[in-house]
Amino acid sequence: MSESEDRKSGANKKMTRRNFLAAGGVAVAADALIVASVPTPLAAQTSARYPEARGYLVYDSKKCIGCTTCMLNCSLTHYGHQSLSLARIQIMQDSFGKFPNDLKVSPCRQCRYPVCISSCPVGAAYVDEANGNVRRIDSRKCVGCKTCLKMCPQQPHRTIWNHLENKSSKCDLCVDTPHWNETGGPGGKQTCVESCPMKALKFVTEMPDQKETDGYDVNLRNDHWLNLGLVDNSTVIPPRMAAQAAAAKKQ
Repeated sequence: MSESEDRKSGANKKMTRRNFLAAGGVAVAADALIVASVPTPLAAQTSARYPEARGYLVYDSKKCIGCTTCMLNCSLTHYGHQSLSLARIQIMQDSFGKFPNDLKVSPCRQCRYPVCISSCPVGAAYVDEANGNVRRIDSRKCVGCKTCLKMCPQQPHRTIWNHLENKSSKCDLCVDTPHWNETGGPGGKQTCVESCPMKALKFVTEMPDQKETDGYDVNLRNDHWLNLGLVDNSTVIPPRMAAQAAAAKKQ
């Protein structure tokens, strides 16, 4: 091998070693970034202290008829047009299910320990203490990483993907409704509650039971619903129907 070829070979080896070290440094930096962005373990999240929200949405799944009026009005008041995919409340229907398990109402729970907030790497999800401690997402800070969607323990996840802006959003109890003239949030009005034709949604100030979603599915029916025969389960006979049946047997 000539002297020039030997120098060229040595230069290539040095360059290769330099590239290797540089690549290694990039890899280490990338690993450090990934580790830093990994969400806090759930045990640590639940130990964090967050002020309780001053408002919650509860529903009656047996009263809901799945008309999606709440969904369409939600997207209309927040985004200016009707879109089921942008609604911050979701109505899930099972065409093969039987009443009352054929339908599921999924509003944001305003969780006691909001994982969407504790896992957000940029602080876009936060507790709005100025508006009743509502759990919200600041779209100006959101970077579209979808961490809040992945970390939400509920199915379907209560955070919604805004495909128009490629950012996350969630129910804010209508604190910010640019396309509605009513004041929302705790102490105000919520468009889903106001627009539901069956009055299957209700705003309450007391925190529901946080175990699963059972505490949010409440009985919003009155005696009129009993008289119509719409009761908790098919084995219950409304009082008026029972009296009529007894009278018919005596005749």
